[in-house]
Amino acid sequence: MAEPLNSRDTQRRPNPNEKLVKVFDSEQEPEALVVKGLLDSAGIDSDLTAASMVQDTFPGLGGMIILVRKEDAEEAKKVIAEYSQHGSNDDDETAEIEITEEPPQKG
Repeated sequence: MAEPLNSRDTQRRPNPNEKLVKVFDSEQEPEALVVKGLLDSAGIDSDLTAASMVQDTFPGLGGMIILVRKEDAEEAKKVIAEYSQHGSNDDDETAEIEITEEPPQKG
């Protein structure tokens, strides 16, 4: 029997009735999507939610938040911290290269 198209998404999201913990928040949706992708790659189920949906739980918070199961919170924070450390080092590995064009040789 074929699986429903959204069964993978359903399996990857924590059950809202479970104890969920906020591990990340951002005003920028693309940043939150990158972090969710990191957690997915690490095998950690997460839920990306608009902060306006959970104002009762986290008042004054805007943007997007990522929730994980309580038992996955420590590992999720570790994955995010490792990425943050490596992300800041990427700038050190780039260098500006001056490009000069030589005039064509006649000849």
